Amino acid sequence: MTTRQDSTAEPPPEPGEPPAVPLEFAAFCELHRPRYLSYAHVWLPDPAQAAGAVQQAFAEIAVHWRELLGSSNPTARAWQILRSTVGEHTLRSDPPPERPDHAVDDDLAILHYVVGLAAPEIADVIGTDTASVAGRLRRTMLREASGW
Repeated sequence: MTTRQDSTAEPPPEPGEPPAVPLEFAAFCELHRPRYLSYAHVWLPDPAQAAGAVQQAFAEIAVHWRELLGSSNPTARAWQILRSTVGEHTLRSDPPPERPDHAVDDDLAILHYVVGLAAPEIADVIGTDTASVAGRLRRTMLREASGW
């Protein structure tokens, strides 16, 4: 009797080779990496430090990937991991930039006015709906305008 091998199965990784990542995770990284990097560059002007923070965030997301997929909003959970990771790196930089950790509206403004994303793209990145992003951006703009 011969053993049939499934031709669609991937071969095991060679010793020292990193294991294959799930296709969904690879697609998620491909989609979000440029936007995550742009966001990280705002807080971490050194390109290597920004790239390192994003890579660290993706590593953390990878560790929790299956759990994230089971959550009600995987994209929002991944965004929180990125924000937290970038925040940790800003605390290590010298001098640390002023950044209130509770200012989600500031992140939306950064993604819109600095990174150049439209409300639908921001909603996609942070895992929320477009109307919520648009409303918060309007409130932020009005709050800033009233302070001038």
